[in-house]
Amino acid sequence: MIREQLYDGHKRKIGDVRISVTDRCNFRCQYCMPAEGLPWLDREDLLSYEEIARLVGLLASMGVHDVRLTGGEPLARRELWRLVELLSADENVHDLSLTTNGYLLERQVEQLVKAGLRRVNVSLDSLAADRFFQLTRRNSLQQVLDGLAAAERHPELRPIKVNAVALKDFTEDEVVRFAEFARKHPYEVRFIEFMPLDADRTWSRDRVLPNAEVRRLIHAAYPLKDLGRDRHGTSRRWEFADGQGSIGFISPVSEPFCGDCNRIRITAEGNLRTCLFSMTETDLRGPMRAGASDDELERIIRAAVWEKELKHDVNDEGFVQPLRTMSQIGG
Repeated sequence: MIREQLYDGHKRKIGDVRISVTDRCNFRCQYCMPAEGLPWLDREDLLSYEEIARLVGLLASMGVHDVRLTGGEPLARRELWRLVELLSADENVHDLSLTTNGYLLERQVEQLVKAGLRRVNVSLDSLAADRFFQLTRRNSLQQVLDGLAAAERHPELRPIKVNAVALKDFTEDEVVRFAEFARKHPYEVRFIEFMPLDADRTWSRDRVLPNAEVRRLIHAAYPLKDLGRDRHGTSRRWEFADGQGSIGFISPVSEPFCGDCNRIRITAEGNLRTCLFSMTETDLRGPMRAGASDDELERIIRAAVWEKELKHDVNDEGFVQPLRTMSQIGG
């Protein structure tokens, strides 16, 4: 069944949903989670794979054709390939992707590809083992690199994107290494500005390394050519002037792209969020488990999405950081 296209109250066509399958993570990245971790959701509080598939099917019938699975660390959820198989069978799902820290990717990637996964983003904030440990509090750089190499062996998984959070007084030493990494491998390295979604609540503007500075450092070593940004894309892409690879920049703090945002998010326990920085959520799990029909769920979703924020307020005086961290929202 095809339903009317989903729009928000600012006449933006909603076409992308990020779905968290778990709040658990095996890393403790400083910009996301405290060293001791966070209280995890009970298993019965998580949406089942069948419940996720039902919501995705409903959203896809409303024109939300792009689906990304996130966490926490999504590969920490048992047999994630079963969910991928359910979602890839829906003809209204046009793009099915995964964001992962890569630690478990090598052992799972073959099953995921067979199940229908078509794109993967791997979070990787340093290419030096000691600095990787400093940021993630885990000695796991090689496992992540092995996961990337395993993904590379599957031509169905393209493009492979590598996401690095840009932190002032840390990432400056990494940018040229990452540029060389992007030139040697078929990966699109993307730098993401540090956002106020950390559990330790240590975010401040002076900890943000603007992507303009990252570009300047890379351009000095390897000249870049601007490829622009897709209308609904988060990343502004640049290619190396000699054609050997490309680099992306996601700049939500210094260059917000809210006006073109076509995304919504569903948390691991089934709450709909219309922005990373939303202060409110809409419960979908409760009505589903109470027996709501698809038509009733559609009305709930449309009402919530109609209230989608015009923009985030990170750059405004009086900004209040959401109570949830990135790992609890879904990256």
